[in-house]
Parts: sequence; C-alpha cells; structure tokens
Amino acid sequence: MSLLLRGQRNLDIVLIAEEHKYVLTQPCPSFPLSDAPLEENQRYDRWQNSNEIAKCYILASISNVLQHQMQDVELASVIMHSLKEMLGEQGRFTRQETMRQIYNTKMAEGVQ
Repeated sequence: MSLLLRGQRNLDIVLIAEEHKYVLTQPCPSFPLSDAPLEENQRYDRWQNSNEIAKCYILASISNVLQHQMQDVELASVIMHSLKEMLGEQGRFTRQETMRQIYNTKMAEGVQ
C-alpha cells in the first residue's frame, strides 16, 4: 500500500472521529451578514473551526518540506488536493520506473 493511501486513511480516521472531515468535501458557507440568524453564524464558525483543525492534522502528518509549502494555504481541501496531485504524480513515476527496470533486467548467463 502506498504511503499516500496509508497516511490518508489514518488522517480520514482522525477527521471522521473528530467530526471534521466534512470540510474536505463541503464548501465553506458564505460569510454571514451582520443581521444573519444565529444558526447561520454558528454554521460558518463551526466550518471555519473544523477547517483549521483539519489543516493542523494534515500539516502534522506530512514532511517539514511539504508543511512549509502548504502552510499558507487557507483550505484543508486545497491542501489535500495538492498533496494528491503531487504524490499521485510521484507514485505514477515510481511505477513507470519500476516497470522500466523490470523490462530492462536481463538474467545472467547460466542462471535459471
């Protein structure tokens, strides 16, 4: 299993347990107007709080180099999307390189 999938699975477990995973799939509610109902303000505040917590968990689960690259990204969902793109490309390259090495490997003469 790839490191990305294992790390993402662990992150999903924590975000689900803490009830913050929804920020990865649901857009941020609009900033409430000054006369907005209390419920609308609470929904916005809850989403912002969950996004910050999700960002912290994500950043804590990646390397220092990636943390530095992602520290100013506002949305946890954008961080996850970026990581999947970066690490997905890396995984594809690794698979291609492995296959190339397998195809180019030759058995030594006399080895069965």
